[in-house]
Amino acid sequence: MADVNDILMLYESARNLQTQKAMVVWPSFEASFIEKEIQQNRQWKLLVDNRIACNWAIAFEDKDIWGEKDKGDSIYIHRICNNPGLRGRRFIDNIVAWAKDYAKQHDKKFIRLDTLGNNTKLIQHYTSAGFTFLGMVELTNTQNLPGHYQKERNCCLFEIELNQ
Repeated sequence: MADVNDILMLYESARNLQTQKAMVVWPSFEASFIEKEIQQNRQWKLLVDNRIACNWAIAFEDKDIWGEKDKGDSIYIHRICNNPGLRGRRFIDNIVAWAKDYAKQHDKKFIRLDTLGNNTKLIQHYTSAGFTFLGMVELTNTQNLPGHYQKERNCCLFEIELNQ
C-alpha cells in the first residue's frame, strides 16, 4: 500500500508520454482502484536501487477483450509502466521471465497482453520479448473496460504459449 502514490505518479508519467507521442492515453486511475488491485495481489513491481523501475497489473480473466479465447487458462498483463528515469532497460524481459514462472505456478497455459491502436513500436517491442502477435481485433463490448478502450477499439493481441 505504501507504493500507491508512486504508482499513480508512474501512470501520470506514462500518460504524459502517451500524449507526447500521440498514442492512446490511459485514463487517470483513482488510488482506491490501485489499492484494490494490491489487496487482490494483482499489482506487481520491479525495483532497481530500492525504487520502482516498472510496475504492471495482472488479471486472470479478460473476456471483454479476449472473448472466447478466455478459458481461465491465462494470466493477462495490463498497464506496464516504466519509471521515466529508467526507460530503455528492457524491463519487458524481466516481466516475461516473471510471468512465465508465475503462470506455471498457477497452472496457466498462456501469458497474454493487449495494446490499443496500431502501435508498430509496441508490436515490435512485445514480439522481441517472445510474445506472438495474434493480430488486431475490433473490440465490441467495452462498457466494462477503462475509458481508453472506449475511445480506441482497435486492439492488438499478444500471447506466449507455455509448454507445461
